[in-house]
Amino acid sequence: MKNENSELVAKILRIALCISALAILNNCATKQVMVSVKDQRMIVMDGEKVEKMYPVSTSKFGLGDRPGSKCTPLGTLKVAKKIGRGMPAGAVFKGRRPTGEVLKPNAQGRDPIVTRILWLSGLEPHNRNAFGRFIYIHGTPEEWRIGSPASYGCIRMRSDDVIDLYDRIGVGTRITVVPDSLFTGDHLARRQQKSIARKERALVATRKVRQLDSDAVTR
Repeated sequence: MKNENSELVAKILRIALCISALAILNNCATKQVMVSVKDQRMIVMDGEKVEKMYPVSTSKFGLGDRPGSKCTPLGTLKVAKKIGRGMPAGAVFKGRRPTGEVLKPNAQGRDPIVTRILWLSGLEPHNRNAFGRFIYIHGTPEEWRIGSPASYGCIRMRSDDVIDLYDRIGVGTRITVVPDSLFTGDHLARRQQKSIARKERALVATRKVRQLDSDAVTR
């Protein structure tokens, strides 16, 4: 009897862990970020809804993923690491470590990485070098340049905006960088198709968890 109870508890714990993991994955899956090089804008999508929009700055050297090119990679990437939680706006980072210095927006003659870092990893052959090239979404003190291409490959944001983004999305969130406008019919249609596909995957996962729960109870 004791062994049977132990087995039942173990099964319930496994199911609980599966449910928690699925909840996290489903939450990440509903959020996606799109960046338009043409618009110099970023939008956060929650399902089919535009949750937030920010001005950004992509590379002044153009688009690409060749090592040493200083270009912004196109295509779908993911947030591989998040760095800087709890640091003040304007906190300076060097080698992804805070230096202790804090800069005000538009500090004259200064252009370090500040505030937050979301380190990106490419998910497609044409952006596979992104992680090794240290392509980030990060804050910049040169806020007056936001809205036009000015970076060395990364996606720059105002400090307040990158803090807001950091708190909205998690590790694993997809970041899609496109060369054209976000507001064409093609992009809207593709986003809708992806949203439907995500909902279908979530439904299948939920059914599997319910089946595991039912099996555990009947055994």
